[in-house]
Amino acid sequence: MSTATNVEATAVNTIEWLAAGSTTIVVPVYQRQYRWDIGGCERLLSDIRAVAREDDAHRHFIGSILSAEDGTSTDSDLILIDGQQRITTLMLLVAALHHAIRDTDAALAASLERVLVRSDDRGRTKLRPHDAWAELYESVVLDRRDDADRESRFDDNYAFFRSQIHVDEVPLIWRGLQKLEHVSITLGAQANAQQIFESLNSTGEPLRDHELIHNYILMGLSHAEQVDVEARFWVPIEHHTGEAIGAFWRHYLVLVTGREVAANGEHGVYSAFRQSFPRVDVTHLQADAEEWRHYAEVYGILLDPSREKDPEIAQQLRHVNTFGRSSYPLVLSVYSDHARGVIDRAELLETLEWIQSLYLRRALVNLPAERLIARLCRARREGRDSLARAFARITPSDERVSAVLKYSELPHPAYVLGRLEGVGDVDGFDVEHIVPTVPGDAWSGDGERPWNEYSEDEQNSHRALAPTLGNLTLLEQPLTERVFGAAFPVKRDEAYARSAVPATRELAEVPTWNTAAITRRTVALTADLIRIWARPALPEIDDDGLTPILDAVRRRGWPTGWEREFDYVEYRGERWEVPDVKYLFNRVFRRAWTDTRAAALAYCAAHGGPIYQGMAWKGQWDALDESHFLYMGWDSNYMMTAVQGVLEESGIASEVFVKYSYIGNVM
Repeated sequence: MSTATNVEATAVNTIEWLAAGSTTIVVPVYQRQYRWDIGGCERLLSDIRAVAREDDAHRHFIGSILSAEDGTSTDSDLILIDGQQRITTLMLLVAALHHAIRDTDAALAASLERVLVRSDDRGRTKLRPHDAWAELYESVVLDRRDDADRESRFDDNYAFFRSQIHVDEVPLIWRGLQKLEHVSITLGAQANAQQIFESLNSTGEPLRDHELIHNYILMGLSHAEQVDVEARFWVPIEHHTGEAIGAFWRHYLVLVTGREVAANGEHGVYSAFRQSFPRVDVTHLQADAEEWRHYAEVYGILLDPSREKDPEIAQQLRHVNTFGRSSYPLVLSVYSDHARGVIDRAELLETLEWIQSLYLRRALVNLPAERLIARLCRARREGRDSLARAFARITPSDERVSAVLKYSELPHPAYVLGRLEGVGDVDGFDVEHIVPTVPGDAWSGDGERPWNEYSEDEQNSHRALAPTLGNLTLLEQPLTERVFGAAFPVKRDEAYARSAVPATRELAEVPTWNTAAITRRTVALTADLIRIWARPALPEIDDDGLTPILDAVRRRGWPTGWEREFDYVEYRGERWEVPDVKYLFNRVFRRAWTDTRAAALAYCAAHGGPIYQGMAWKGQWDALDESHFLYMGWDSNYMMTAVQGVLEESGIASEVFVKYSYIGNVM
């Protein structure tokens, strides 16, 4: 058997590997930009703190680092093929430690500096990013930053580490760093680094959120415990949720956290899970896993309502599915409480009806349905009355719905007509347009005057009303096929009169079909629609599209040309003219410093900022008083999180709303 001579793999101490010799680790041009966010830094720092407190035998493995010798350089440079994100973040952490103690602990500062810079040239960093952002990186690591208003992940993550680590904790963090290990895989000078990079990044599938959750749950257990948890909990969860297991975890975490959970490439679901369940050892796992399995079983019923034994509940679940799965967090909550005997059947059905009314009415008036369910989950924790008020606030009024039904296309027509006309199963029916959407020349509403003799205005008015409620009905498919494209009198006598649907048979009594007949039918059916899809009978209503602050979108950065994210912000009845989250962040924390200082200090103590007693590093600062300063150099994602957090800490988050501008709402 031949032996590989161009690859060397060795288990090494990460800090010793970084500090050794005068090697420069070079990030090649084909690598993506540095992308770790504050959430990733928070997890890394948590892991380092944890291993630092263990005895000397404990180590923390950070994976493999793949590099290649640079055959074009006389220096002993290494091309970093895989591991850039981890190594860069570690360097930013070491830089934060170094800058915190360089004036008070010369020995430790020297040890930290050996990791950051080459021993033969202190002006040259050990890690050399791509030239496009190397100067930016070095300005942070070598503390050459000026006060320029700029945004970068290097600045953000460095500032995060500085904010989280008190100078007295630096030795502990250094102890944890020295316990990091990785497998160093080094390719010889003849290896094709570009080919290897493409191979690493084009084959294989990155772990999805539910796979990360699975690993996270099991990795701290013994083999016997893993086998037991897998059999009793994870396998049933997979069985109940099937291909929708990823969506299950996202919807479950919306229910648990009361916050929208992003399903994107940044592992937002996994991050939310780790925050909600920071400990998954055997002691804590039993009760949590029982709950996960229970909700997975409920989720399976939502996916397939035929599993529900109560026919009326099953039918209502099918109706809810008309609008997709975005309401599942709330349905999980209410169905689970009914299954456990916490609420009665009537309250479950009432909530399912409210959900349908909310989605249908908002679709009718062309309002978005995003970012609604988390707030309803929060409201439900406070009881039925609170939930009713929350539904009433965001469900369009009877008057607004009645107005648009006359002229707007009916959404989900088969579902709506099925409930209006008492057809439980619409599978064997077609949605019949009494005036066809594209009438043929021979079509007639009275059997005398053909379509091609209608004036242009008459044709336009008929076409405009063709997809509206009054011009639609359900008709059995065989009857539809028999009279397809026929004039109204033919369809009336040969199809509508023979239908088993009472509302369709009533059309057999109509002598002529025209815009007046459509309007009359719309008025009659609108009264039924308003009754069936009723909103809670409460005065609360918000037609201005206000979004609770806890449901506000957290974004990174401001795209070029984006001048206004918010039209305004409603703060406890006040109307604030703030254009974006940066201004909002400043104003909320300044207001908190005045009105709810104890809560602001408590939040900052728990999260390491963003208010500090001194301007500890270079960047953008705003003075709150002579001895307290607000750091303004965060990215917009962190700022929104901090705004939400301090308002929650102050107990006033429910009284703050944002009104997105057009551009802010679509970004």
